[in-house]
Formats: sequence, structure tokens, C-alpha cells
Amino acid sequence: MTDLVIVGAGLFGLTIAQQAAENGYSVHIIDKRSHIGGNAYSYFDKETGIEIHQYGAHLFHTSNERVWEYVNRFTSFTNYVHHVYITHNDEVFPMPINLGTINQFFRSAYTPDEAQALIEKQAGEYADVVPQNLNEQGIKLIGKPLYEAFIKNYTAKQWQTDPSQLPASIIRRLPVRFTYNNNYFKDKYEGLPTDGYTAWFERMIDDPNIEVSLNTDFFDDSQPFSKNHLRGNVPIVYTGPIDRYFDYALGTLKWRTVDFKERRFNEVNHLGCPVMNYADTEVPYTRSIEFKNFNPEREKVASQSKTIIWDEYSRFAGKDDDPYYPVNTAEDKEMFAQYKDMEAKEPMTVFGGRLGGYAYYDMHQTINSALTAWSNEVAPLLKK
Repeated sequence: MTDLVIVGAGLFGLTIAQQAAENGYSVHIIDKRSHIGGNAYSYFDKETGIEIHQYGAHLFHTSNERVWEYVNRFTSFTNYVHHVYITHNDEVFPMPINLGTINQFFRSAYTPDEAQALIEKQAGEYADVVPQNLNEQGIKLIGKPLYEAFIKNYTAKQWQTDPSQLPASIIRRLPVRFTYNNNYFKDKYEGLPTDGYTAWFERMIDDPNIEVSLNTDFFDDSQPFSKNHLRGNVPIVYTGPIDRYFDYALGTLKWRTVDFKERRFNEVNHLGCPVMNYADTEVPYTRSIEFKNFNPEREKVASQSKTIIWDEYSRFAGKDDDPYYPVNTAEDKEMFAQYKDMEAKEPMTVFGGRLGGYAYYDMHQTINSALTAWSNEVAPLLKK
């Protein structure tokens, strides 16, 4: 029998597995998918050689020195810096909202102080109130004209919900800059894994102490690594949906999912950037991704007259869909808290990751939480 079973081969599970194996423990990872890496998995398109992020764009960035030092054990990173653009009324603007966006939108040449004064004026009655919903939060942050042009309809498409019914927290950290800096992230470190995401993940678990079983469902009792066979008999790290673990005893937590539609062009470049958002309701998808533009350093691939675009459509997730973003209504939060109470009573089981924690985490946050969970929860469990 193995020392530790990890359910889910995403970044949380892979990090725990790597730490356990490095400390001499035998680990068996199972995943119901046919690949490792969770939603960060990527593959190289056979026709073009373009690296495709199967579950949408994944960009690595962090200011956490511990995480940066850890990931560099397994991969080097390119010097990619993420920039996003948005189309509104057939015109392209830089995002996030910055001085360039403001001056282009208002056909002006405001200084930073002038632009900031303008936005404060346009926030109107919401400037000095505590926002009660996303509409009020957006207007408070960037004023009504910019909010209605760039955020309101985009958010309505993304969540299929009127923004007045969405919590302010969704865009509370929306960056607004009164300079021409349009870097999307503010972290100290940023880039993409030089050899691709999957090569990075394979190196993490390239250890004789680690075994992996793919296409293996934790809830399928016909195979030996099922919940009913393992629970209470071996330490488990569970990174699947917390409500599924408890057979939806308290109800189903709500998630958003994403569908992609692919378009191929015999062009060197179609969008001219990696990610183009679409602010208007006339365009049914929220954004388009041109994958080759993430890796201009791969010159042969980048210069060929072939490119791949994925258009991204957002909708509510069903039980058989891949969950992406927790909806996190008040009802969801209360239900999750009750599931956490049940989790605390589970024998020899550590819950983690995006699905286990009913939270949206960036990659660096997932890795950091896994390193912490290894030290504080998993390692002590294995030493008992």
C-alpha cells in the first residue's frame, strides 16, 4: 500500500506529491482526466506546433519568492509580459483601464491628475458610498461612461447575470492606472514555461516514488483507488469538488464554466495580440485567444502563415462540466461553510486546491497553498 493517495493531478496535487516523494514517501496520484496538470494542461497542435492551453489562457506570475524559487526547480520561464486589449464599438482599446484607455475613449490628452479628477467626478453619487453590487463598484472605480463601455456588458456576458445582482467583490480589485502602463499584472515575476506547461508538470513528478493513474475516478468502486476503498485506511489529499466528495449531501455549489470554439486562419497573425476581450453584447463570446502570440520566441511557429483562435463562451456549469469560477452567492458561501464542518470530521483526509476550497486561485496561489498544506497538514499526517 502506498503512503499517500492524491486525488487530482492539478498543481495542488502535483506539488504535494513532489514534496512527499522528495521526503521519501510513496505517492499514488489518480485523476479522472486523461492528462496531468488540471486546467493548466497544454498540448502542442499537430498541424501548426502551436501550444494550446486546453482550458483557456494560463499566465504564470507571482511576487512570492518561495513560489518563484520552487517553480524554477522544474522549468525556466520566458520573458513574456501579458497585455490585453478590448474591442468596443469597433474600436480597440488597451486594458486594464489606464491613461491610454481614458484619453482614447474621451478623445483627449488628460494628464494623470486631470484624468483622476475626471473619473472621481464621473463616479458621481457613488464616489463616497460603500458599493452594494457590481454596478455601484464599477461606477465608483472608473466612472459611469467607462464602466458602461468596458465592464458592464462584458461582465453580464461572463456571468449571465445583471451586474446589479452581482456582488461588488467580483471587480473590487479591478486595476485602474493613471499612467500609460498597460501591463496586465503587477507581480515581480512573470512568464510562460519555456518548454510548455506539460513538460513543467512532468518534471515535478519525475520521481520513482510517484505513480500516476489517469482515467481513474475516485468515486468508481470498481477500481482500488476509490473513496470507499481508501477512506480511513490511507492518508488522502483530495482536490476535487468538495460537494461531490460528500455526495452533494447539502446541495450543489454553483460554478461557471467555459466553452471554446476554434477558428483557424491561413495568416501569420489574426488578432495581433494574445487576448482580445469583447465589451459589447453583439459579440456573443467574452474574449478570443490567439495562442501563438504567447510565445513569439518560438520563431518558426510564430512566423508561419497559420494561426489558431479560440473564442470563449461563459455559462453556468452542470455537474458534468469542468468548473472554472465559483459563483459564491450568499447561499453558496453558507453551504460551503457547512461542507467545511463536514470536512473537519473526515479521517486522514486533507482537502485543497480550487475545487476542494471552492475558490478561484491563480497558479502561484495554488502552489503556495500546497506548500503550506504539505508542511502543516500532510507531513504531520504521514508521520503519525
